[in-house]
Amino acid sequence: MTHSDSGSDGGFARRSILQAAGLSGVAGLAGCLSEAAPTASADSAAATQTEDGEPALPETGSPEVVDLDERGREVTLRSVHARHAAHPGDSLGGPVEMPVTWAFQADDGTPSVPGPVLRATEGDDLSITLDNTDGEMPHTLHFHGVSKSWKDDGVPSTTGITVMPGEKHTYEIGADVPGTHLYHCHFQTPMHMDMGMYGILRIDPEGYEAADVEQFMTLKDWDTRLSRSYGGEDATYDVENRRPDAFTINGRVAPYTFNPDHGSPIVVSEGDTVRLHLVNAGFMSHPMHTHNHRFRTVEKDGAPYPDVMQLPEDVVNVAPAERYTVEFEADADPGIYPLHCHKVDHVRNGGSYPGGMLTTIVYERAMGTDVFADLMDKAGYEL
Repeated sequence: MTHSDSGSDGGFARRSILQAAGLSGVAGLAGCLSEAAPTASADSAAATQTEDGEPALPETGSPEVVDLDERGREVTLRSVHARHAAHPGDSLGGPVEMPVTWAFQADDGTPSVPGPVLRATEGDDLSITLDNTDGEMPHTLHFHGVSKSWKDDGVPSTTGITVMPGEKHTYEIGADVPGTHLYHCHFQTPMHMDMGMYGILRIDPEGYEAADVEQFMTLKDWDTRLSRSYGGEDATYDVENRRPDAFTINGRVAPYTFNPDHGSPIVVSEGDTVRLHLVNAGFMSHPMHTHNHRFRTVEKDGAPYPDVMQLPEDVVNVAPAERYTVEFEADADPGIYPLHCHKVDHVRNGGSYPGGMLTTIVYERAMGTDVFADLMDKAGYEL
């Protein structure tokens, strides 16, 4: 069974909560070493509002899964200035918002942070065009784990190629290493990744069989002063004194991670096989822990683990740029169980705990409970 006929789009399309619940009503080299980092300006701050004070920038959506096999193995990515709500509500230390991000958009899709999941089957090269014709900043694209020519490595200082405002560049990227990989902008890397320029490239092996539940989860620690300074707030970002204050899964913090439309709840039925692709696009390590479920690590950085290495465990430490694929069976007492970073200060929104890098494994049989209704209320989801 291939990914395109598995009934799974990578996990961002949620099962119907209402139906299930029986109720009514998801760093490396610092880019071009010779260029100075751009700084926020009055113009960039003013661009976030219209003359009547209303927000002018579009809002980010959830990352879509782009099936490159269906698009002739090619896609165009653009960087779009957008507002990003990691948690728009006031529960559990909210709201947590980034007034300006540089979100990736695939073709004419919805801009998102993280960017879209680019998914293909191993085989012929992929043509991925970075369109910066309407851009304001230089950018590049760098893909981890797969082969490419020297000129398409995406690092300005070692390739001599920077995609300047008004320009395009097409990267010919090999689809020769099956697995889950990271892509990101490699121009002034610390700043551009902290503005949201990262995403997942997934290469499925031939004959890939999807699990019953399959989701991508991109982990990220943020210093939101950078985004807030671009949004005109009185905040100063200092790359030499970075202070992470938001910790996200797929760009959201708890309790918004519980929201079935915008977050990443892992919705399961008893007996399901669950496969999670964990990618760290941040600058800190995150030991991810599952409650009441022991998983097996089946793949790391595109390399499948032999059976002898697939030991039952409940914590995997995901370092920056690492990718792990883990699997477990939904065989616990049907309920609601946390999945979170076990650096527990990452499970907060400011001084409010819990929050941050936390989501849940939710059994359908638990969706009719008062506990579930309370979580949905905190997540801003109306049952």
